[in-house]
Formats: sequence, C-alpha cells, structure tokens
Amino acid sequence: METPGPETGEEVPAGAEPRWLDAEDRAAWLSLMSLLIKLPAALDAQLQRDAGLSHFEYSVLAALSEVPDGSLRMSVLAAHADGSLPRLSQVVARLERRGLVRRTPDPEDGRYTLAVLTGAGRDTVVAAAPGHVETVRNLVFDPLTKPKTRQLRDICLRILAAVDPGGHCFDHKR
Repeated sequence: METPGPETGEEVPAGAEPRWLDAEDRAAWLSLMSLLIKLPAALDAQLQRDAGLSHFEYSVLAALSEVPDGSLRMSVLAAHADGSLPRLSQVVARLERRGLVRRTPDPEDGRYTLAVLTGAGRDTVVAAAPGHVETVRNLVFDPLTKPKTRQLRDICLRILAAVDPGGHCFDHKR
C-alpha cells in the first residue's frame, strides 16, 4: 500500500522507515507544541479574569463586531471562529442568555440563522479588546523585533498553507 509523501505528494512505500525528527527539528517541534498549549491558555485566562469571556466567546463577539451590521450567518461565523456549528451554537446560546448576541432567521434565506451582535455585546467586546490586545502584545510581539515578527508571520503562513490549504480561518492579507 502506498501513502502520499509528507511534502511533495509523492508516493511512499508502505512500511518505509519514518522520517524521524533530528535533534534540531525535535526541539523546534516541542517548542511549538508548548506554545500551542500555553498561549491559548494564557489568552483564555486573561479574558476570563478581565471580561468574563472565554477566548472562543471573545472571537465570536469580535468577528461580529467587525462586520458593518454586526450579523453573520452561523455557518460563516463558525468558519471564521474555526469552530464546528454545534460548538458555535452552544456558545451563541450562552452569549444569548447574557444578552450579548441574538439569533434570527436570515431575511435573505430563512433556511439560515444569523447571529446578531447586540448593543451590550458590542459594549462587552469594545471593553474587552484593550486588555486582550495588551496581553497579545506582551506575550507575542514585545519579545520579538519587527524582523522577527515578519518571520513569525511568514512561518505561520507556510505552516497554515500545509494545514489548511484553503486558508479559511482568517484573512492573512491584512
């Protein structure tokens, strides 16, 4: 049985020796894994402490706040927040109970549901944004020079191109 090669798409014979990580690759991988675990936890902790929101809830409110009418189809919002529709539905229900979001049928096509940011939701995300941005700045950008920040962006885009060839998570061109 043949399986695609990891980088080129070429066929690799079944049972072939794995391409083990060398010491440098392993160190980089472990550093990345630590970052992927610790950074989201730190962002979540700050938002919970300062705004009573999870990072996912904040992402939902921020996405809605960035569109002119404050509303998105649930499916579009799920793609933007990189979450499943069931997870998004649970989060939006929680945000609805808090009066931060409301759901309504899409007037253009009643088969779809819109998530709509309320005035209280806008106030919440506007109040939470400065602390969140400061935390992002402290944890991610302050330790880096501008050239290192550009390298970080380029590295992330290369990895994202491999992980998500369609690039559906965020608009990286900004």
